[in-house]
Amino acid sequence: MEKKAHTVKNNLVAGLDDRDIKYLGNTRSGKVHDKRIADEEQAQVPDGYEVYQDSGFLGYKMGEGITLFEPKKKPRGGELTREEKRRNQAISRTRVVVEHVISGVKRCRCVKDVFRNWKDDFDDVVMELACGLHNFRNASRLRNY
Repeated sequence: MEKKAHTVKNNLVAGLDDRDIKYLGNTRSGKVHDKRIADEEQAQVPDGYEVYQDSGFLGYKMGEGITLFEPKKKPRGGELTREEKRRNQAISRTRVVVEHVISGVKRCRCVKDVFRNWKDDFDDVVMELACGLHNFRNASRLRNY
């Protein structure tokens, strides 16, 4: 029998140029959908920015004056055109930077593994610390080059 894990998740916004975490949302249950969390938190990005969204956020707008790039899903029973596939690949090449930022945060194993401390809001503190360590490690790495 498969053992169920009580998962948690956070939404975050990362910068493509410096790979720093710019925004960290509250810790939520793993059952809650990403778009619902984004709708409740209403994270905003300043005008003029380019936003590359994950497909879990389709339809979510982070502001009026931004350029939004989101992958196009394959229609049910259909196929994407060659141009739509190329556009999705270009978006994925850019989004891989954000996925690397997420993996940088998860180097702190307490964020990735089953969290057994059930003190109120302690999982938020642990995630903030992991993101802070990622930003510190990233800044130290940039100074050495």
